[in-house]
Amino acid sequence: MKKAIVLLSGGLDSATTLAIARSQDFRCYALSIDYGQRHHVELNAAQKIAQSLGSHNHQIIKIDLTTFGGSALTDQSIKVPTSGENPGIPVTYVPARNTIMLSLALAWAETLDCRDIFTGVNAVDYSGYPDCRAEYIQAFGIMANLATKASVEGKQLTIHAPLMLLSKQEIIHAGLALGVDYSLTVSCYQADEAGRACGVCDSCRIRKAGFKAANIPDPTAYKAN
Repeated sequence: MKKAIVLLSGGLDSATTLAIARSQDFRCYALSIDYGQRHHVELNAAQKIAQSLGSHNHQIIKIDLTTFGGSALTDQSIKVPTSGENPGIPVTYVPARNTIMLSLALAWAETLDCRDIFTGVNAVDYSGYPDCRAEYIQAFGIMANLATKASVEGKQLTIHAPLMLLSKQEIIHAGLALGVDYSLTVSCYQADEAGRACGVCDSCRIRKAGFKAANIPDPTAYKAN
């Protein structure tokens, strides 16, 4: 069976991506990153999702991006925006996050003799992060195939981003068809220790709108207002 590294944050998109990789007959090795994120409870969700979707292995790697800060997700002094979408890249953007995560996935892929990496980045219903664009994924794939022993020896690596051009509505329908239990996922940028979502951050707003557009009951647990 082909092997694949799947970046698994614990959110809706990454859970769907894991289900897609599984449906394509990959033996999946899920990788979650504890980078000091404000919503670290998503890592608990990632563990549940990996088990629910039959990941062959699940690793959580700890790094500390709070050392640099620069994001509302890694710096407690910066508030998570709750007033809706604004022009420009929001303060929830974490500098170089996807580059770091894909690089760690690349390292694990080499040790496993694995030629496929899946990521749940999306360029339709998202917050405008520059490292969620198709051009970025393509560029990282080129770099990966220049930088690794495996690729130099002829084992080309492929970065899969199956959700890139899907709306949140389409992602939800795809995941449900593959058996994803979205009640296990945590997307909120400031979920509490019980995994309950705030309902007003960008991620919550996009998620809510997706379930509404899909005409599917939203299984998210929200904090009482």
